[in-house]
Amino acid sequence: MSSTVSVKSVTNNVGWSILSKTSTFGLKFVTVPILARILTPEEFGVVAVAYTVVQFLTMIGGAGLTSSLVIQQEEDMKTVHSVFWVNLVVSSAMALILFVFADFFARLLGAEEAAYLLRIMAFMIPIQLGGDVAYSILARRMNFSKDAIWSMISESLGAIIAVALALFGFGVWSLVAQLFVSAVVRLVGLYKVANYFPRPVFSFSRVRGLTKFSFGMMGSEMANFVTFQSPMVIIARSLGLADAGAYSAGNRFASIPNQVVLSAVMGVLFPAFSHMMHDRKRRSDALMFSTQVTTVLLAPMMFGLWAIAEPAMLVLFGQKWAYAWPVLGLLALSKAILTPCSTFIPYLKGVGRGNVLFWSAIVRAIITTVAVAWGASSGSLVEAMVWLCIVSVITLVFYSWAVFRVDGTPFFRGFYISNRPMITALVMALIVRYMLDHIKDSLPNAVAQVLVGSLVGGAIYVVFVLLTEAQLVRKILELVRARRAPKTAPATTG
Repeated sequence: MSSTVSVKSVTNNVGWSILSKTSTFGLKFVTVPILARILTPEEFGVVAVAYTVVQFLTMIGGAGLTSSLVIQQEEDMKTVHSVFWVNLVVSSAMALILFVFADFFARLLGAEEAAYLLRIMAFMIPIQLGGDVAYSILARRMNFSKDAIWSMISESLGAIIAVALALFGFGVWSLVAQLFVSAVVRLVGLYKVANYFPRPVFSFSRVRGLTKFSFGMMGSEMANFVTFQSPMVIIARSLGLADAGAYSAGNRFASIPNQVVLSAVMGVLFPAFSHMMHDRKRRSDALMFSTQVTTVLLAPMMFGLWAIAEPAMLVLFGQKWAYAWPVLGLLALSKAILTPCSTFIPYLKGVGRGNVLFWSAIVRAIITTVAVAWGASSGSLVEAMVWLCIVSVITLVFYSWAVFRVDGTPFFRGFYISNRPMITALVMALIVRYMLDHIKDSLPNAVAQVLVGSLVGGAIYVVFVLLTEAQLVRKILELVRARRAPKTAPATTG
């Protein structure tokens, strides 16, 4: 694969991806609280549990083949067509299995009420996998602007329809409709902009050539899936659908900053790092820079949400969800601790170290599942979330050690530089939390507490960053000036 990736191309694509995520963030910032006020925790919980099964079977059906297309030396359409047909056959089989054995899966998850939803949502599996083939073509071409546009359109339509249906009393079906509308619109849009139409072409040897990388990716993605989704299953089985709904609502909102910044950056960095695979100095510099930037952006959002979680829960979700404010705060804290790890997965994927990614993901999945189950066994959702935060600390240290070892960066140096913005954000959040605890009685309502906490926290963090990350700020400003500088025309001789 020729190295055609530059700082400009990466920043352009990250910019488009962040624009896409920011626009959907605005909608979700409004629609998630609206839906939470209209729907019950049980309705949130039953959809979340059903969708967990769909996501898991989708991951197995894909077998990591679309990720393999991104790192191919050349864009071979025969290979692309072959992957499409494999995905279609396997995903259809997965959908059929889910449809037939819906009652079994529902009982396994401790949510027998979700069986009817599983049968309906089974049809999402081939829709999602079909869209991934077209996305891999755009990702390999580093053409994220087109994906960004259709992501904005699909997510916007899904959110609008969900709110409209919820207002008209459709309850749980509003959430189901949101998922289907977004998936179908994304599928159609990606095929259009990728200019791809599947043809009756298949090569078993081409597919087999992708399996070494793809199976490693599938294994790591399955382990990551267990990490992210096992808390939902454990909570549903141990504590009931109401607590599962509280976890789902809190997790949805706490994940919004990650969806805006992290998912956008990760999608671009995977193909970017794959272009730098054989240039150690370049990829090492890119790893450290991208890690610092994403941490500077994400850490204050997540730690800040932890600091104002109590009034924020009242403002956003209403009084009936007020009891769950510690859940929102602890989820934000757990995600905040992991912000320096934001670039590690695309880095390991991009440099072809699927074995390290696989074992790191396996260890993390086991620790997360055991810890949350231990916390939930006490009968408390808050206890389970506390253990999730403890796991995040362990994951931060372990992932950092694994990645810096692969990169050849001294661990303590890399760990300090990458975590410094997170520590700064934590200090800011502790100050805001202490301040609100002492002045909240003098503020008129929860809205005022959120506004004061956000403004004070933002001001403190800006000062801290200018003091502790001056070199990083200068580098970012230099990149911005370099991008804006007019290109010099080549000299001509008369």
